[in-house]
Amino acid sequence: MSLVGLVKISNDRYEDAISKSLDLIDFKFQGNLNHVVIKPNLCYYLDHTTGYTTDPRFVSSLASVLRDKVSKDVKIDIVESDASAMKCKYAFRMLGYEKMAKLHNLNLVNLSEDPYERASVDVGGRKFTFMMPSTIQKADLLINVTKMKYTMRSVKITCAMKNIFGCNPFPQKYKYHEMLHEVIVALNKLMKFDLNMIDGNVVYGEGTRRLGLVMASSDMVAMDAACAKIMGIPHRKVKYLRIAEKEKIGTPNFIVKGVPLEYFASRYPRHSYFTIVKDQVFYYLSKFGLTGKLGID
Repeated sequence: MSLVGLVKISNDRYEDAISKSLDLIDFKFQGNLNHVVIKPNLCYYLDHTTGYTTDPRFVSSLASVLRDKVSKDVKIDIVESDASAMKCKYAFRMLGYEKMAKLHNLNLVNLSEDPYERASVDVGGRKFTFMMPSTIQKADLLINVTKMKYTMRSVKITCAMKNIFGCNPFPQKYKYHEMLHEVIVALNKLMKFDLNMIDGNVVYGEGTRRLGLVMASSDMVAMDAACAKIMGIPHRKVKYLRIAEKEKIGTPNFIVKGVPLEYFASRYPRHSYFTIVKDQVFYYLSKFGLTGKLGID
């Protein structure tokens, strides 16, 4: 079983909650760390108050924790890539990252403009080849700072593993949607992040709500399984988690440290049974190309 630390944020003191969550999972910064990469969750141009994107204050607070625990001189890169409907140069500016990076001496990196090498990985006997960004390859420590939201009909949840989909530099990511579960697992298998954190101060489910949660785990499968439980979704119903377990990326079995999971589960804005069924019907209709014919695209 893997450890998952859950902490309640007090008075928006992100640094205290982040440090406590790391202590709960006994996370230690190993060796001589000179270069750290942080991957936030930037979703289109929706700011953090919607629950869709990582709060830049969370990232700057994490950077302060790193400089306190590792070194004041550690190089910290904040990375994201272009997507079909989002350009990093605009997202960084509109979502407050450009201002935050200047204030805290952090580097913003668009992985779609980063030098890369092609790298291959097998998932379920199928070979996948991606562009592997130089910034990801050269980092001494990779930290995944994501959100917890029920947004995508096909994957059901967006948490730690789905966020690494954004490390794929190829902008037209819609081309992977037919095999999205396998691609999510392949990218996580190829780009192995050392630490996963959830900015759950504001979350999205059946609407937006302040949850006041910080989560941490070195096992992204365990983290996503814990998130699924908070959201009221059995982790076995999330296909990419089943594949990830088979590929031995991590385990869905976890031990909670800190605030009981039930505290946050009772406050998360869960989807109604009707909404979940409706989304499942829509998914299967779209899978067979019927949504357009029925006029419900």
